[in-house]
Amino acid sequence: MTAIILALAVLVAQSPAEQKAMQRNAMILEAPSTRTIEKGDQSNVDDAKQALVRTEAEWTRLWNQHAPNHPRPRVDFSKEMVVAVFMGSRPNAGFSTTITSAMAANGALVVRYKETMPGPGTVSAQILTFPYHIVAIAKADVKDVKFQKDEK
Repeated sequence: MTAIILALAVLVAQSPAEQKAMQRNAMILEAPSTRTIEKGDQSNVDDAKQALVRTEAEWTRLWNQHAPNHPRPRVDFSKEMVVAVFMGSRPNAGFSTTITSAMAANGALVVRYKETMPGPGTVSAQILTFPYHIVAIAKADVKDVKFQKDEK
């Protein structure tokens, strides 16, 4: 899987020099180097939000927004950082979000995620939900982060 993603990234690069640089500098941060910290449909984060957390202080702030009444999971920020996607308030059950990959290259981190919604005519519980996915990934030296939602 990692080789496939790297190959696709190299194909997207415009020139042969860019392709070689991307191969040298790319670091794929996906399974098995990712771990789900928490995933579900009940968060205190009301609005859609994406976050990159690099420090314990940032982690404390994010966790207190997300689940202030639950113990904060431990993260070793000397080795890891956290990415999170929150869908915000949804009118009923059947919504979810999943971080599918994270790739660091050339000082930038690209986090891909998908959102699932109930299909037309689907019967679902009439309860407000707040879907989210929080993942720890290997620490990388990145300056920029971009979250990309998969359209399918």
